[in-house]
Amino acid sequence: MDVRPQLLDALSALRDRVAAVRFPLPLEGAPRARANRDELLAQLDDYLVPRLKEPQAPLLAVVGGSTGAGKSTLVNSLVGRRVSEAGVLRPTTRTPVLVCHPEDHHWFSGMRVLPHLTRVWTPRDEPDPADGVLTPGQDPSRILRVETVETLPPGLALLDAPDIDSLVTDNRFLAAELICAADIWVMVTTAARYADAIPWHLLRTAKEYDATLVTVLDRVPHQVVSEVSRQYGALLTKAGLGHVPRFTVPELPESAWGGGLLPATAVAQLRAWLIHQAQDPAARQYAMARTAHGLLDSLKSRMPELASAAAAQYAAALRLTSAVDSAYDSEYARVRSRLQAGAVLAGDALKRWRAFPLDCSAGELLDALVESLGALLLCAVAAADERIDEAWRREPAARAPELAVRDPEPESAEHRIGLAVRRWRRELEEYAEDEVHELERGVAPDPEVVAALAATGLLGGRRARSAGEKLAERIGAHGALRLRDRAGRLLAELLERVMQKERERRLAPLDALEVHPEPQAELIAALSVLLKER
Repeated sequence: MDVRPQLLDALSALRDRVAAVRFPLPLEGAPRARANRDELLAQLDDYLVPRLKEPQAPLLAVVGGSTGAGKSTLVNSLVGRRVSEAGVLRPTTRTPVLVCHPEDHHWFSGMRVLPHLTRVWTPRDEPDPADGVLTPGQDPSRILRVETVETLPPGLALLDAPDIDSLVTDNRFLAAELICAADIWVMVTTAARYADAIPWHLLRTAKEYDATLVTVLDRVPHQVVSEVSRQYGALLTKAGLGHVPRFTVPELPESAWGGGLLPATAVAQLRAWLIHQAQDPAARQYAMARTAHGLLDSLKSRMPELASAAAAQYAAALRLTSAVDSAYDSEYARVRSRLQAGAVLAGDALKRWRAFPLDCSAGELLDALVESLGALLLCAVAAADERIDEAWRREPAARAPELAVRDPEPESAEHRIGLAVRRWRRELEEYAEDEVHELERGVAPDPEVVAALAATGLLGGRRARSAGEKLAERIGAHGALRLRDRAGRLLAELLERVMQKERERRLAPLDALEVHPEPQAELIAALSVLLKER
């Protein structure tokens, strides 16, 4: 096998790109992309990288299959003693067990393979009933039990995986993860279930990756051995797997309930085949190289598929962002037009203006204008959000739970906009005070009156022409023009700030998902570098 440092570096870089890619938006192909990413990452971390770095490590044969296939009994029988517990209840195998020769213990006690599993190891010759008892809080589905036995030759390790069709979700995921760590896949099925869909899914996956594969037809009644074996062989041939080594284990009293060891003769052929793969240099090299090269070759199709899914995520994120930008741009233009038309001077604000200054103070007029301005901005934000909701309802990507925006109290839009408008009023009043300070003390008007007239003239449109005239009478034409310009810029900044902040608030959950354009190119680039090194 090619173990040049350049290839390992390229493979490590590709692994990092795969680990970094995310598919958070609920598109049609996202679940498949996430599953493919996780499976590929497991194969890289648990098998390909450690195997290429240390080709001299023992062969690992992972025994997988569906519930009740007899995997644990098979492993125990191959070893010659009970190392993996089976039982009546399903799922029978929960904590995976790895069995190796004592000389090979160091290869598996560390994190060389399956680095995400906590090791539990017992160096005794006989299993202790207390072994495997977990400390409080430990997840039994993330434990790897390592057993050493003299009856297994050096260079070969067996791993009894949980049921691939377990009712426990974590067990199914762990079983798939363990299979990804295998040099040799040992697929176990029974005479009653050899046509089930799940075992065949694993067989087709092994074929797709050109992995070193062996199948075991277990618990076959002696009366139908020939017929079942013939039918199973025909199915394998039809699936393009006729060349796969196939072993048959008869149904025996020891098979019941997984309670005993099968006679050595029942598993002798399979045991001999596995030992030959580990001890014959040519067979060992072929088994390792086939699985490794099969996985490497599969990257040619799997990486572009991941890149395509990443591109679909980014395209969907762009559509969602575009809907937000379009809605807020439209409402921004509309609210500017309404401000220029004097829409703020309406309702209570208009009544206050008509009563000013005889029956309405400057402070009351400013209060009414600020309230009306806040309502106008709030309506614009609400209209933009409504348009966004309508557009996002047509987008499957918008169904991501993270995109459900909920304003936590008191940080509602009304609260935020109210703060911004009151801040605008305070700054306007400060500008009015600046203009008043420029006048002679004897004729200086009340700054609050000046601010109220400036706000009315700025926000009232044609209905507030007289406000500008009254303002000029109090602070002079130049002062009135200067104050109006400063107030106008302040109003424009208010509008820009409010609409931009609310736009950012709406986009924040989407931005937090970090859907970027780079992963697509990075995945393809990493694949290109790897293929060049190969």
